[in-house]
Amino acid sequence: MFFTADPKDIVDGKITDVYFERALAIMKARNVDPVVKAEFIAKNLPEQWKWAVFTGIDEALDLLKGLRIKVRAMKEGTVFYPYEPVMEIEGRYQDFCVFETAILGLICQASGVATRASRVKKLAADRLVMSFGARRMHPVLAPMIERNAFVGGCDGVAVVKSGELIGEDPMGTMPHSLILCMGSTIDAIRAYDEVLDPKLKRVALIDTFQDEKFETINVAEALRDRLYAVRFDTPGSRRGNFYRILEETRWELNLRGLGHVKFFVSGGITEQDIPGLNPVVDGYGIGTSISNAPVIDFAMDIVEVSGEPRAKRGKWSGSKRVIACARCGERRIIPNDIYGSSCSCGGAFSDLLQTILDHGQQFVEPEPPARVRQAVVERVRGLEL
Repeated sequence: MFFTADPKDIVDGKITDVYFERALAIMKARNVDPVVKAEFIAKNLPEQWKWAVFTGIDEALDLLKGLRIKVRAMKEGTVFYPYEPVMEIEGRYQDFCVFETAILGLICQASGVATRASRVKKLAADRLVMSFGARRMHPVLAPMIERNAFVGGCDGVAVVKSGELIGEDPMGTMPHSLILCMGSTIDAIRAYDEVLDPKLKRVALIDTFQDEKFETINVAEALRDRLYAVRFDTPGSRRGNFYRILEETRWELNLRGLGHVKFFVSGGITEQDIPGLNPVVDGYGIGTSISNAPVIDFAMDIVEVSGEPRAKRGKWSGSKRVIACARCGERRIIPNDIYGSSCSCGGAFSDLLQTILDHGQQFVEPEPPARVRQAVVERVRGLEL
């Protein structure tokens, strides 16, 4: 038995904070059920991020489409900023009261993972970035985490099920356990080369037994042109100056005519490490930094009741539009009933919040993960971290 919710529990409203159940009971007893508009915003972003990537709405649609509500939302993979509503629900409050907890859970963690992945990929530029973090989270969450890591910008995922979900072959090298069981890195990479399909790139893990430089030379000379890359997963207690280890190893390979061998690194790599390692690295395996990304602290708040603006202290009341200029990128938050505004640059504004659902009728179909990923990579290309 795993301590996780069955999807039916979510749809049945059982994954809810108990005070929503109590509020619903009170409102039913007093026959209070106004039509409200509730928006989802994040006032602040983690770690002083300037922007974030909104994901999770495609998954949330499976829950939302069963409710008698109208939903306006940003598309999966849209870049947003603090105070911008990413979604608005309109309907009788009793119809979606108990689902607030689940809806927030679906978008908060997904957006955090996607944003971290987007930042990592932006820093790594054209270097390969692989999501290696499934083992750091509950296995039930692994496909969700890796799917959002991929749409955020990672080039690939490690888990078999995650690969099926995004429609891509999973990526991986070899585990230390294979080398330990085989007895040596040379024996392990030779077996890898002899047993596995030739279409799989030969990548050797080279920090199990020997000094990284000499282990790399050994496996590179053994496989020559068949060796695609080596992966450095050097333990922190042995790492010292990681950049110099990589630089020295590259020098030795180049001297021997083995400069084609690429260098992948893994093992606790963070955003802060990437700029310094880029000159000597061809690819990254990022685990905990992505899978344990800080969540985006979205909140759902009522902003309109029975057609009248009404919100709690600290919130802007009334339904809103988020508009953006395609020419210069200017963005504005304006009341939902204001139209006809134009950008100071002369460009046209477009609405980022689109009607995606209206009482079960779905107006926007989810896009393939690879297409969402490509759009995210393009959107963040010119943004500052």
